[in-house]
Amino acid sequence: MAYLVAEERGDGNRLGRNGPAARAATLVTRLQSMQRQINAKNFAVLRTNGRGVAATRKLACVLHNWGSSCEENARDLIDLYGEELLQHLDHSLLPLLWNGQGEHQTAEAPDFAPFTRRLKARTLPYSGIAFPVRLGAQGNGYVVFAGSYIDASGEQIVELHGRSAHIMTDLLAADEKRLFKTEALSDREIACLQMAGDGHISEEIAEKMGLSVHTVNAYLGAATTKLDSVNRIQAIAKAIRLGYIS
Repeated sequence: MAYLVAEERGDGNRLGRNGPAARAATLVTRLQSMQRQINAKNFAVLRTNGRGVAATRKLACVLHNWGSSCEENARDLIDLYGEELLQHLDHSLLPLLWNGQGEHQTAEAPDFAPFTRRLKARTLPYSGIAFPVRLGAQGNGYVVFAGSYIDASGEQIVELHGRSAHIMTDLLAADEKRLFKTEALSDREIACLQMAGDGHISEEIAEKMGLSVHTVNAYLGAATTKLDSVNRIQAIAKAIRLGYIS
């Protein structure tokens, strides 16, 4: 069975037992255990691209075990349901169910029907269930399980939804660890962010630090990029959460 970690392909296996490949293997084991509980054959983790502007957001498949047909299955899922999934993520955390073509069905889960939403059946060759997860500005998306017949009780749906949230939290934590190791902020970038967070504009920061306004803006721009943020305000918020500034 082939696994894909979209952000860590290539020489990831050379990173050692504590590297991205090891973390991905742990996540795969947990997801396989989850899929077996509901008779699913495959899993996929979809994440938003992390940009704050709704019109530019997209879902990307970052981890799955769809094997040789993985790219086609991931693309079809996002093409057919992507916009619906994004809109649902903004307004609800109810799990989503759908039926595939022919005999590919998802159980009705009657004891939990009021707390799920069923999508209109389309041309996917598998049925599925998608658990939405919102973690804030970053780390949002879905954990998806697919197969010929998904058989989930209400109790299982509740349990798997909670475990899906833990999967997404661990993926976000891995992103932040990678940021610390490879894109750590410089002392000047941290100082500029701290002063900006304290309410100072670029001109005031430049005067206090003995720099030009252009240089201050360059430091703030670099920090914003490293923190994968869309603007200075979001960068400050993330820097606080990561412990760079207070």
